[in-house]
Amino acid sequence: MKKQTFIRTLALVLMCFMMILSTGCGSGPRFMFGTGGTAGTYYAYGGVLAQYMKNYAGVRVTAVSTGGSKANIQSIQDGDYQLGFTQSDVMSYAWTGTKSFEAEGPTHDFRVLGCLYAETVQLITMDADIKTVSDLKGKSVSIGEAGSGVYFNAMDVLNTAGLTIKDIKPQYQSFEDSKESLKDGKIDAAFIVAGAPTTAITELATTNGVYLINIDGDLRDKILKECPYYSEFTIPAGTYPKQDKDVETITIKATVVVDTDLDDDVVYDLTASIFDHKDEITAENAKGEELDLANATSVNDVPYHAGAAKYYEEHGITVATEEGGK
Repeated sequence: MKKQTFIRTLALVLMCFMMILSTGCGSGPRFMFGTGGTAGTYYAYGGVLAQYMKNYAGVRVTAVSTGGSKANIQSIQDGDYQLGFTQSDVMSYAWTGTKSFEAEGPTHDFRVLGCLYAETVQLITMDADIKTVSDLKGKSVSIGEAGSGVYFNAMDVLNTAGLTIKDIKPQYQSFEDSKESLKDGKIDAAFIVAGAPTTAITELATTNGVYLINIDGDLRDKILKECPYYSEFTIPAGTYPKQDKDVETITIKATVVVDTDLDDDVVYDLTASIFDHKDEITAENAKGEELDLANATSVNDVPYHAGAAKYYEEHGITVATEEGGK
């Protein structure tokens, strides 16, 4: 009898264990949220957003460090991630199969949840003699990891300034590696594209000092004309330690995209979990201050997810959920 009781108990335990595995402990589905490198804004901010999604959308979201924009879109395409951060320009490349997605071709396996904040093109150096983009000629410059969004931003700036890849000594590095290489004198300058302030730059400015190079005047005007996905942007004085003047540059938008097959109600709740809690999110990460429905709905070349569109519609804003339509 005791043996039979033990067997029944063991069977019950095994059955409960299998139920837990299949239901995720009853706390909703588990989603993977692709962010970026640990020294960038995506990773820190993504961790905060994941917690709000868990608390208010009933979805267990894990923010993971990744190679950034392109890797996140590809991981959604592969079914490994359900959400991801991406630069708005890289998102456009993915949809159209151009630039960083030219080899792979277009992918339409994702939809927009919303734009969250400005991603600033920041050109940094520790060499006081480098004062303009043109001064990078012959220098060792980190232009982001190969094929990354940062790479294409850097090339847009360099090419518009009349420089080609052959005019510099290109280094393909992450934010963290760029920071360390600048400290060690292995490179002369680096492009970092992220929300300002960016952790890697703040750390460098605090410990070693850093100069931010202006991207302004005729150069900026030409970039904006040739690459309309950019906007002009000012990094206010005091954003970084010892930065006593405003820095003029350009920006694109940090955007969250989701798997196109996600349930409409789930994406509605994910959207609400962000935009209904701006003040709380801002208290944990300064980028929360930029949460704004007008900015969130500013994408016009890639469709929104129907669940996000429903949330925005309730707030008086209509967005396209199919290419070329509403």
